[in-house]
Amino acid sequence: MAVENQIYPRYIDAAVSRGGGRRVPRADAVEDPTVEEIAAAVRQIGYTATVEPEVCHPREVSARGRVRVQAESDESKREVVLAVAAIVGVLRG
Repeated sequence: MAVENQIYPRYIDAAVSRGGGRRVPRADAVEDPTVEEIAAAVRQIGYTATVEPEVCHPREVSARGRVRVQAESDESKREVVLAVAAIVGVLRG
C-alpha cells in the first residue's frame, strides 16, 4: 500500500531554521530549492510526484508550491525527505 506525503521546498532549504520548518540537517540542505527540482528528485527515487505550484506552506507568505509524493508504506517521510535533499544536491552539482 502506498503512502502519500507532501514535501515543501522549506523542508530542505538551507536558509530556513529547524524551528522554521527545515527537516534535514543544514549540511544536507540546499539553497532555495524549487518544486521542479524536488519533483525530479522524487521521480529519480522511483516514486510518483505531483507538483502543486500554487500551494503555500503555513509559515510562508508567498506560494513556493509543494510536491505530493506517493511512496512505499515502509519508508518514513523523514527518509523520503532526506533522500530528496541528497538528490537535489547531486543534481545541482
